[in-house]
Amino acid sequence: MNKLTNGIEVILFRARFLLAPLYLGLVGALVLLCWRFIVEFYHITKHIGEATAQTFTLELLALLDLTLLANLILMVIFAGYENFVSRIDVATESKDRPHWMGTIDFSGLKIKLIGSLVAISVIELLKDFIELAGQDDVGGGTKWRIVIHLTFVASGVLFALMDWIADKREFQGTHS
Repeated sequence: MNKLTNGIEVILFRARFLLAPLYLGLVGALVLLCWRFIVEFYHITKHIGEATAQTFTLELLALLDLTLLANLILMVIFAGYENFVSRIDVATESKDRPHWMGTIDFSGLKIKLIGSLVAISVIELLKDFIELAGQDDVGGGTKWRIVIHLTFVASGVLFALMDWIADKREFQGTHS
């Protein structure tokens, strides 16, 4: 029975490498996102002469949106791989290694993800408000974006509160 248990545990432990193709897929998504950024940037530069301040601001916000999404994907790749698959040893000695790499646990990743989603959501709202400037009626789509944004904010606060409570319990458990 001991050999069977050991065999199962070996399979389960090695199964974590099944996540590696998913993280490589996210690298591919990051490449596509970079391509999309280049296309959008080219579009902005091509039409800069005829763009109004409002249109230009909206286009810049779209670039910012893409950049935040890229940051989010990179965070998930690094933190997810290191938390669930294996350490990224090639980055250990690199002077370019992000200071947070290797220090974000699953709880920290959740908070960073929800923070990024809130930032992306607020940019989308800002784009809506710029488009609606001077109009009295807020469209139904904008109202839903406000609801979604507030849901992200509330979720972030609740995640942070749950982590704070869990940390407090852990601290009390180790000091009792």
